[in-house]
Amino acid sequence: MLELRFIRENLELVKEKTARRGLDITALEDFSALDQQRRDILRELEGGRNRRKIESQEIGDLKKAGQKEAAAVKVIAGRKVAERLKKLEEQLTAIDLKLEEITLGIPNLYHDSVPLGVGEVDNVESHRWGNPPEFSFSPKAHWELGEADGTLDFARAAKLSGTRFALLTGFAARLERALINLMLDLHTEKHGYTEVLPPFLVNTASMRSTGQLPKFAEDLFRVADTDLWLIPTAEVPVTNIHRDETIAEKNLPIYYCACTPCFRSEAGSYGRDTKGLIRQHQFSKVELVKFTTPENSDAELEKLLGDAESILQCLELPYRVVTLCSGDLGFSARKTYDIEVWMPDQNCYREISSCSNFGSFQARRGAIRYRPTGQYKSRLLHTLNGSGLAVGRTMAAIYENHQRADGSIRLPMVLKPYFARLK
Repeated sequence: MLELRFIRENLELVKEKTARRGLDITALEDFSALDQQRRDILRELEGGRNRRKIESQEIGDLKKAGQKEAAAVKVIAGRKVAERLKKLEEQLTAIDLKLEEITLGIPNLYHDSVPLGVGEVDNVESHRWGNPPEFSFSPKAHWELGEADGTLDFARAAKLSGTRFALLTGFAARLERALINLMLDLHTEKHGYTEVLPPFLVNTASMRSTGQLPKFAEDLFRVADTDLWLIPTAEVPVTNIHRDETIAEKNLPIYYCACTPCFRSEAGSYGRDTKGLIRQHQFSKVELVKFTTPENSDAELEKLLGDAESILQCLELPYRVVTLCSGDLGFSARKTYDIEVWMPDQNCYREISSCSNFGSFQARRGAIRYRPTGQYKSRLLHTLNGSGLAVGRTMAAIYENHQRADGSIRLPMVLKPYFARLK
């Protein structure tokens, strides 16, 4: 969320950058008038309250002096002032709600290094790693391979839950568990993250803090008759660990990683990726979350990207990294790198991780601050997160890139010790 004063003082910049994201700026047209009304009301309220305070003292003095009639006249006048103040307070509450609705709907301002564009075709590739495999046979899609050997069962999953769910058995179930262990081990033992296991249900305040609410309610699953939502990613509970807290600068940066199930309604995505593991209502993901100072957040984004890339490298999966353009950037992000893994059946790269710097956007919504060393006044810190990685998509990539002519799957060397433990 952007600060009210910042929007007021930089309204044209906010309009420009919001429009370059391809978003509607109609609500911003009402901002100036509402903001001016709010300031006028606050000014009148302050003056009226001061008058009430002075008049209360005067009424007391008149009563002490025995001037009851004069005191009564001032009491009647004071009631009229009180009624006016009450109406002003009601108007202020209504205006504050309107301004909050506007500010909550304004996306983060993208970083100046973000390329301009309207959609994913304008994203800028920065580098690639590995070469797409060459097959002496026609490669199959991961769901064909999984259904053929009975390890991926979408029909029975549909019987249990509906479409866009998967039942993993045998090799696939062990592969998911091995991938999760590998990812958590690398991130905690080599990259310096602390593993956490957060709740999978969170309240509305948590969803608002990270930017999922109110804008993306239709993409979420809510538990009926409660204030609880199923998490769309571990980003939500993990970022909210420090909501309403002030952290000493000496304790920054803080790195967390968590593996959780993720639940998404995928509203508006019907007809896209309906087969396989790419777009599911439920999937596992290892999430990386960082808290840092504003001065270090850009460098921390580059490190975060490297941490996510390392998983694909050790799994021998070819990929590329793209910088998202202004029109493809997520609502809360100021800059995002997408890592896209090669999928042989589709003959293209598909997103497997997004690594984002949110600046102070989430911190302001969640009141997450830090106190610089030697200073009394606290400041908003910066938050970052990234997938390290989406487990289902990683599994799909392994099935497709490491498939053999007989339909079996070659296990990457790094996973063999994990499979040995699972026997």
